[in-house]
Amino acid sequence: RRRLRPILMTTATTCLGMLPIAMALGEGTEIQAPLARVVLGGMLISTLITLVLLPALYVLTDPKRLHIEPT
Repeated sequence: RRRLRPILMTTATTCLGMLPIAMALGEGTEIQAPLARVVLGGMLISTLITLVLLPALYVLTDPKRLHIEPT
């Protein structure tokens, strides 16, 4: 819970910083815009994995929850 705010703030600042580059339609943006879109997608996917998938996997594999005795 302590790490939620810094993770969301980092993701938001990176995505908001890349948004103008990703949506640019002027000259010379044909090289930078696709890269910015990939960075945006990667940030959003990695944030979802960090905040949803990893904690869910941790809960599912927690030995205390499964009542498995360590050997």
